[in-house]
Amino acid sequence: MHDAVTLEPTKSPHRTTYVLDSNVLIHDPNSLLNFEEHQVIIPITVLEELDKLKNGKQTIAADCRQAIRLIDSIVGSATPEEIEKGVPITRGEKSPPSGALSIQMNSAPPNVTMLPTDLNDNRIINDICHLQRQHPEDEFVLVTKDINMRLKARGCGLMAEDYHSDQQISDVSLLPRGFLELDGSLWDRLNKVETEQHKGRTLHTIPKLEVFGNPGINEFILDKQDFVGRVVSTFVDDKGDGQLVLEHMDREKLLHRKAWGLQPLDIHQALALHLLLDPDIQLVNLNGPAGSGKTILALAAAIEMTVADQQYRRIIATRSTKGLDEDIGYLPGTEAEKMEPWLGAITDNLEALHNDDESTRSSVDYILDRVPIQFKSLNYIRGRSFQHSLIIIDECQNLTPHQMKTIITRAGYGSKVICLGNLAQIDTPYLNPSSSGLTYLTQRFRSFDHGGMIQLEGVPRSALAAFAEANL
Repeated sequence: MHDAVTLEPTKSPHRTTYVLDSNVLIHDPNSLLNFEEHQVIIPITVLEELDKLKNGKQTIAADCRQAIRLIDSIVGSATPEEIEKGVPITRGEKSPPSGALSIQMNSAPPNVTMLPTDLNDNRIINDICHLQRQHPEDEFVLVTKDINMRLKARGCGLMAEDYHSDQQISDVSLLPRGFLELDGSLWDRLNKVETEQHKGRTLHTIPKLEVFGNPGINEFILDKQDFVGRVVSTFVDDKGDGQLVLEHMDREKLLHRKAWGLQPLDIHQALALHLLLDPDIQLVNLNGPAGSGKTILALAAAIEMTVADQQYRRIIATRSTKGLDEDIGYLPGTEAEKMEPWLGAITDNLEALHNDDESTRSSVDYILDRVPIQFKSLNYIRGRSFQHSLIIIDECQNLTPHQMKTIITRAGYGSKVICLGNLAQIDTPYLNPSSSGLTYLTQRFRSFDHGGMIQLEGVPRSALAAFAEANL
């Protein structure tokens, strides 16, 4: 490696410079554009890590290639000296450049810190310590998704933080649940209600009360008198007051509606099934604890809409599992056979749907033979376009926001996407409930008129599962 001159930041007091770890660029390949007017540094060690991971068909490889292409487009034809000082970051033809990108080539001399240099994380921390000693008037901040790396950096006297630009909410307990449960009666709270019949539906126009918060389209309002209403629109009247239009839902019909023989066990499952079977809803997001019925509801509705109603040509099932990208290549067989061990939840729920049959195994084999279910790896979804398909994405909590966008944009004309997840079961080391793609999806799609979400409650799987969920 050629010797490089020392990085010379622009002479401005108390400037903050952000140093990005490779996992940030993999988590969001466009993260370079999200640091506004600040300078961003990419250590040469990070580029080497991206280079090692860029080859292959794994999802992570595609993210690496996208990040590398963005770096190359920003650097362009800049000279080594310009790259060292910082190349202005341009975010659009009409936007003036803001911030700068540098590539840190120089390595820290020995004994800058007590960290051994056999790990890439330690090399990056050592290099930042070296920069901080050279430029004590500036502030250098390590940005990484690796919690342990942040702890080590802070132990060496550096500032370190998580990547927050794609986090929609800091407290996931504030996420919408898809429904609001009121104490007492809704009608006792209202002074004025306008009711009309429209295309066989009963619509109530009511004032938007403070207790409602800010409900999104296709969210539900429940009360203790068994009223169920779905928000179909919101508007501001001539007096400037907020108004809600609720579609009156029949609670008993919701609870007794079946899909492929499956009947909901509670009102929350009934609301989820209603969204799943609604042909006007193009995206359904079901969140909830283990055993709350997410997968079996989605599968029953999918078979009903594909086989009985023939709304869709096929069912595509996929999931994000830690290790899937790396391990699938070592499993024998076709793509479908490779995916079966990872999609056991689907076949398990198929068996549950046919437990009362004389031969459960024969029924499951019949369904798998009759119903066009395709098991797809996330590796092979990029670049595809699925028309007239029902796409079930399980374990969505393990997807990054960028991966979530990549998958949902594969839905073509006449397709529907069902996202299933549980924020309490994140299996990847660089995600938490706030940065999960499932949280990102929940927040971003609240304003989508053709989307809906439900936070399923309870653990109907068994008394044992319910006790374990609450006490372990």
